[in-house]
Order: sequence, then C-alpha cells, then structure tokens
Amino acid sequence: MKADAVRALVDDRWPERAVASTSQLAAAGLDDRLLTAAVKSGALLRLRRGAYVRAAYWNRIKPWDRDQLRIMAHFESTSGLARYSHVSAARLHGFHVWNAGSLVHVTTQYSNSSASAGKDVQTHRLPLPEIECTSLWTPDGQKIMTTAVERTVLDCARILPLDKAAVIGDHALHKGASMASMRRLLEESPVTRGGRRALDLLDVLDGRSESAGETRTRLLLHSFGLGTFKPQVEIMTTAGLFRADFADAEARVAIEFDGAVKYMDYKPTQEALLAERWRENALVEAGWRVFRLQWNHLDRPGELRARLAAFLGYPETQKRPRPA
Repeated sequence: MKADAVRALVDDRWPERAVASTSQLAAAGLDDRLLTAAVKSGALLRLRRGAYVRAAYWNRIKPWDRDQLRIMAHFESTSGLARYSHVSAARLHGFHVWNAGSLVHVTTQYSNSSASAGKDVQTHRLPLPEIECTSLWTPDGQKIMTTAVERTVLDCARILPLDKAAVIGDHALHKGASMASMRRLLEESPVTRGGRRALDLLDVLDGRSESAGETRTRLLLHSFGLGTFKPQVEIMTTAGLFRADFADAEARVAIEFDGAVKYMDYKPTQEALLAERWRENALVEAGWRVFRLQWNHLDRPGELRARLAAFLGYPETQKRPRPA
C-alpha cells in the first residue's frame, strides 16, 4: 500500500485522542499490518511498545507537550496501572516544568514491574502512604494515578537542582498548594534521602511567581544580593495600574521579565504590547526606571549581574552588587 493511502487510512480511522494504544487502534480498524505500514511510511510514531501518535501532530507540538504525551503513551501501554510521581506527576498536575528531562517517573513500593520497565522510565522505590496519593482524570475520562501535590513538590526537590525544582514548587503554591502541609509532610516522611534539598527548596519558594522565567529571575536576584526586589509589585500610574514583575520601591526600579506567554494569554500580542508600553511610559514619568531581561539572559548570569550592576550604578570595580 502506498504511503499516501496509508496516511489517509490512519487519518480517517484515528480515534479522538493524541496517543492511542494498539487495542484502541485495532478497535478503530487499524490492525497490526496497517500499523507497521504506517510506522514505516512515517505516518505514525511509536512512542513506546503499544502506544502510537500521528507524526504530523507530534512534529507540530512543543517539546513540553511531547513530554506530556510520553506520559500518556506509558499510561496507555501499561493499562493505567502505574503511579506517576516526581516530574511526571508535576506535569499531570499542570505545573510549570523547566528543563527537567523527558523520562517518565513512576513510584512503586515493590520491585520494578515489567509493564513499567523501559529506557524511557525512571522507577523510584519509595513508601506510598495513601494520603500522599491521588488520582486525576484524562480528557477522555480515564483515571490516572499520581502522587498528591505536596508529595510531588518534595519528590521533585529530592532529585532536581534547586532552580528546576523551584519552578515546579512556585507554580504549585500559585495554584493553591499548602506550604504548611509540605513542611509537615517533610518532617514526617520516612524518606531521608534528599531531605536537605527539599528543605532548602521550601525556604526559597514564592507562589507570587507566575512563570518559570520569573522563578529563575527571582533566584538569580537573590544570588546577586538584590533581596530588596519583591515580586508582583503593583504601582499606580496616570495610565492605570502597572504590576511589575519585580520592584524595589525605595530605589524606584522595576525589573521586567519579557516572556512571550504573558502577552499572549489573554489579548492579541500587539494590543497587549501597546498597553504595556503606555503603562511603562507613565511609570518612567513618575520617576521609575525599568530594567528588562529576556529568557536567554537567564542562561548567562555573569553577564546579567554585570548589566544590573551598571544599571543600578554600582562601581565598575565592584564585581557584584552589595548585599541588600
């Protein structure tokens, strides 16, 4: 069968889901022979044994959406028997995840099951008290088992660098997670490995951060000794309310992280940018200065620190800003 014909059959018979199992595809009229031909022709990708995605869909989605599909591929190929944890649970709970790898994380109290084994899976053998577990629902009504929100944040803290874990933890707090519950859970946990890292994370979390970029910016400002800059500061101007990502009210300096998402969530980009510019002009007229940074600046902290020092008027001979 020619590639175009195979692709047409796949598109016509594909069930209403991003990732489908072998049995689901068979029920839709895509048998093993046709699946083999579709993979060979490039119409389908096999994400793992027994789970497929259409190549055209896979190629147009973002890397983080692909990571989500890898979890669903594991779910479909293992009949939903796994308990997802760590970074995978964070993704399923809808938390921001930054640069945390594409492995599927599952936790079991027993030895690895053959269903969960594979190069795409990281299995953790840890206690799983019922109170630290929960279940979510997939868009098509299937129950998927995960660790609870607070347990998920602590698990991520145990295995990730601080900044990556903070991105997850900040968003968890922003969405309503309880800091008190996380501290209590950490104190009562029988898991000691990574406990110091988890405690360090709780000491720096701030639910006011609204994006991964803002979390990383906050941590860098702290490392530069600029603790006087507070997140999400509201400043009234003649053009309306301006909410600065970070601001030092005494120094009258605002720091803005220019992430594209903040402009595109609710309004057309051009309209949002113009409104932001009017408010910023009013801010400057009121005697404020605005320092803007972008995502790529966060990957060069030495350069960013030097730029900030120059902007704030620190002596050129001073290698880093004075502690706040």
